[in-house]
Parts: sequence; C-alpha cells; structure tokens
Amino acid sequence: MEVKECLECGEKVIGRSDKKFCNDHCRNAFNNKLEVGNKSLVRNINNALKKNYKILCELNTTGKTKVSKTVLDEKGFYFNLFTSIYTTKTGNQYFYCYDEGYLVLEKEQVLLVKK
Repeated sequence: MEVKECLECGEKVIGRSDKKFCNDHCRNAFNNKLEVGNKSLVRNINNALKKNYKILCELNTTGKTKVSKTVLDEKGFYFNLFTSIYTTKTGNQYFYCYDEGYLVLEKEQVLLVKK
C-alpha cells in the first residue's frame, strides 16, 4: 500500500485512496494559496471602483454638478478606472463608474452626472 503525503504540510494522509490532504485546514490553506494572485488583483480593482463610486456620489448630490479636477484628485479619484464609456453624437465621452459618471471639460473642470 502506498503512503501518501499531504500536499500542504507533508504529513501522512490516512483514509481514502484519492485523499490529498490530512485535514480540512490543510485543504483550505492549499486552495487559498492557488488563487491569491488573481484574487488580490480583482479585489484591488473592485476596491478602487468602489472608492470612485463613493467619491462621485458624495460630490454629485443633485444629479448634475461641476467640480474642479483638483477636488477629485485630492480625494484620491482614479481617472483610469471606470466601468463603461458613453460617447455622444458630438463625440463627448462620459466615463461611468456604475451609474455615476463624469465628463472632463475645459479649464480643469469635470461635469458629474447620474445615469
């Protein structure tokens, strides 16, 4: 009979022939390590999108507001992260973070809108 070792800690595995881990803790620890790189990237992007959304909601209480680009920068807004782009017939591009959006205007002004 072949003696198997736990894929996580190396201890002897007792039980079924296809068992790979000595206990639930080792199984969970092993599987959590497999996806840690991908999950942290997605988690970081989602957190940044939530932050953008919160900033837009906080500043745009009326549904349509003009603010300085500096105000968004100071609050830590990520201009390169958004969920969708809407291009008007005139070529203006509105960048949306879920249902809150913005249009970059002239003179460092930003128009905040709600879908």
